[in-house]
Amino acid sequence: MAAPIPREWTGLQQFPAATQTKLHELLGKLKEENVSTLTILVMGKGGVGKSSTVNSIVGERVATVSAFQSEGLRPTMCSRTRAGFTLNIIDTPGLIEGGYINEQAVEIIKRFLLGKTVDVLLYVDRLDAYRMDTLDEQVIRAITNSFGKDIWRRALVVLTHAQLSPPDGIDYNEFFTRRSEALLRYIRSGAGINKREYGDFQLPIALVENSGRCKTNEHGEKILPDGTPWVPNLMKEITVVISNGSEPIHVDQKLIDGPNPNNRWKMFIPLILAVEYFLVVKGIRRAIHADIANGKVDDWEQRYRDLVGSRDPVEQKGSRNRKA
Repeated sequence: MAAPIPREWTGLQQFPAATQTKLHELLGKLKEENVSTLTILVMGKGGVGKSSTVNSIVGERVATVSAFQSEGLRPTMCSRTRAGFTLNIIDTPGLIEGGYINEQAVEIIKRFLLGKTVDVLLYVDRLDAYRMDTLDEQVIRAITNSFGKDIWRRALVVLTHAQLSPPDGIDYNEFFTRRSEALLRYIRSGAGINKREYGDFQLPIALVENSGRCKTNEHGEKILPDGTPWVPNLMKEITVVISNGSEPIHVDQKLIDGPNPNNRWKMFIPLILAVEYFLVVKGIRRAIHADIANGKVDDWEQRYRDLVGSRDPVEQKGSRNRKA
């Protein structure tokens, strides 16, 4: 599918002046690093606020958000340009249907991304989701199987519904820490990231509050409970991911098809042949040589000798030739 023609990023002007200034500074830093195009892939379960987050980043309603409408299967890409910089954001449907991974949705997303390069993965979940379950790990594993483990090197975890009152009087920061640690454990488990690799997979976390009831500061910026303006903070975390030294993920046919199972064990073939030679072939040879040394012959050879005599006529002829 052809990429949409980028439109002027007019939504940038809808942010408060203070937010605009910070966003322009961040875009300027990206251009200094020769980053003129930024493609963000947004993924996660359904109903966690993916589309709302896309709208908040762009500053205009580019993704449909409805509490009474189920998500479609097709991803959508919004492209906006500003002063030579192009922002692409790809919104995707939730990957869970009926308690299982929606394989059809996964395949459609993969085909949609064919030929595109993903600079940042926004893995979106809710801060107010109090429990983790196997569905979370299934989603993470589906993303890993589709785009490779390295996509988590380019990941930023986004927790929506950040303006909440924690249950049972728990301190907000303590609740955020517990929720973050639980989610990171599931991501590392589902993506196959072991402890030695934690440093290579930073998995930073950003808080988001898309609701119109979000509090604002004296500059009109939407803020988190600690007073941080979250839109420029989210973009700052995105630029940090871009600058972490890892490579963007280019989605080609080889990545979509996955590893060829026929090639999985090819590297072990020489080892298998060596083991077979030393344990099987050499063992048979030793047994044969031992039988010859002991004058032992197989039943078929003994019957043959009984028919033609104790000596093989071929051997007798060879013996006469040697004597001559």
